[in-house]
Amino acid sequence: MLGISQAEACTRAVYLGSGGVNITGRTMDWAEDMRTNLWAFPAGIARTGAAGGDTPKWTSKYGSLIASGYDVGTADGINEQGLVANLLYLAESEYPAADGKPVLSMALWAQYVLDNFATVAEAVAALSKETFVVRTAVLPNGRAAQLHLAISDASGDSAIFEYLGGKLVIHHGRQYQVMTNSPSFDQQLALDAYWQQIGGDVFLPGTFRAADRFARASFFIKSLPTKAEPAIISAVPDQSYENQAVGSVASVMRAVSVPLGFTMPGAPNLAQTIWRTVSDQKNKVYYFDSSTSPNSFWVPLADLDLKPGAPVKKLTLTGGKVYAGNAAAQFEAAKPFTFMPVDVK
Repeated sequence: MLGISQAEACTRAVYLGSGGVNITGRTMDWAEDMRTNLWAFPAGIARTGAAGGDTPKWTSKYGSLIASGYDVGTADGINEQGLVANLLYLAESEYPAADGKPVLSMALWAQYVLDNFATVAEAVAALSKETFVVRTAVLPNGRAAQLHLAISDASGDSAIFEYLGGKLVIHHGRQYQVMTNSPSFDQQLALDAYWQQIGGDVFLPGTFRAADRFARASFFIKSLPTKAEPAIISAVPDQSYENQAVGSVASVMRAVSVPLGFTMPGAPNLAQTIWRTVSDQKNKVYYFDSSTSPNSFWVPLADLDLKPGAPVKKLTLTGGKVYAGNAAAQFEAAKPFTFMPVDVK
């Protein structure tokens, strides 16, 4: 999540199903309209890290579909290999000094992963070498981005990347299905272990605090059926287990959402959920669910042209646009936004 110090929220959860059905859901909890649009970026785009002359430079190996924040950075997305990247707020983030290394703007952290890697293992192997450092940026609303990155792939593998005390910390493994915000991920895991001892069928914490959302999301995502459920499959489109699983993950993300317009006096770190995404990593379909829209919609990556040389396309969501069903045909060619640069001095 492109961060804001007064909006400490968002939840991410990975569903591990049967038959290769792995699905990542996330909420975007934010204090205001962040003017999100969807962008289809083909492979073959030449990019820089937007941080001075020594910034990383690369050409995108894979096409991707992303949700922007303020049209200055990639907040969420999936690439054509089924790799998903989600940025979430983490107040404890401390980014390292460059110390002679190239610098990558925070606005491109998720996009760098989507452009360059097909699997979590590939990304972990490359990013653990720390050939560059990530530097935080100040958003158009004047707030600094304090973020950690979650990635997952079509096999169900996951990794969490955090900068704590100026050092990169990586948690890698299928067991890391859930991430929220503060505290740091190792402490989130400890809190989750406590609630597992109690048992979610006995009691679950109900507030919107990050630790409570983590406990609920962890219990719900691991409690979902991993095959067609006889009691409901007749109501699912095409009576498909895969569509049932998408609906199940979407319902979990709604269950950990913060109601639109909700505020609590004395709790500025609580933010309303403004949108949710669900990424079907087997079928490469990206579902978008806006809190301000009466409809959800989806975009199959197979219906987008992501080959090298294809135009960048945009699906405009700003201004209250409403879509339903498969929205791939409504993307329009557009000049790509400029990723927000950072000062390397």
